[in-house]
Amino acid sequence: GNWSNRATPATSSLTQVTNAPKATLPDELDKIMQEQHIVTAFDRDLEAIQSNIMKMGGLVEAAMTGSATALDDRDVDLAEQVRADDKKIDALEVLINEDCARLIALRAPMASDLRTVLSVMKIAGALERVGDYAKNLAKRSVLLLGSTRIDGAEGSLLRMIKEVESMLGDVLNAYVAGDSDLAETVRLRDHTVDQMYNGLFREILTHMMEDPRNISTCMHLHFIAKNVERMGDHVTNIAEQVIYAVNGELPEDPRPKGNIAVADGQ
Repeated sequence: GNWSNRATPATSSLTQVTNAPKATLPDELDKIMQEQHIVTAFDRDLEAIQSNIMKMGGLVEAAMTGSATALDDRDVDLAEQVRADDKKIDALEVLINEDCARLIALRAPMASDLRTVLSVMKIAGALERVGDYAKNLAKRSVLLLGSTRIDGAEGSLLRMIKEVESMLGDVLNAYVAGDSDLAETVRLRDHTVDQMYNGLFREILTHMMEDPRNISTCMHLHFIAKNVERMGDHVTNIAEQVIYAVNGELPEDPRPKGNIAVADGQ
């Protein structure tokens, strides 16, 4: 479903100031009130930023779905729409980064709160990159107009896009729920995307060797496949940031990578 409709992530647990020591002197009481005020103001600011992250997530999901449909249906208007909507994703990233910088400057968050803000900035950056790749995919699908369909390869490519879309949906749910276990399962699925890419690369190569007339179309399909593989990498980066925000540390073991085909010219 569209991610922008998901619930807002739980805000900082620091709001519970109930266990604050009983103050005897007015100035101590004043200090506790001030701290409580700063904490609730931080939570309020963070909530506004997180709602923009959710909006951005929804737009990126829509861009991925739109670019896949544009490719499958050879739909030029939809491809143009995806390209135009990318500006909204870029604008949200700029807004989120500005709001995060302001939040750090004004509220001077400590420890886990600072970690949350930093991971939000990195998540926004990764979402922006996924949006860019969706825009590239839409551009490429226009170039395939009038070309012969290479059914097996296109079917494999669409399955690969679906897998990355599903990973994106899951990682955004993990972010909302603060669920590092779900984020970890997404992180491990990057291996599947790499294997799909390798299989597709071999498939495309075979089509090119069997019939030279397929070469131009196959080059476009390969470019799209490479973009989708990169999308998977960025979704995996988001998963790692969710794990960092929740657990306080990045995963120690390197994520398993399928051996990416070497001859991809990138």
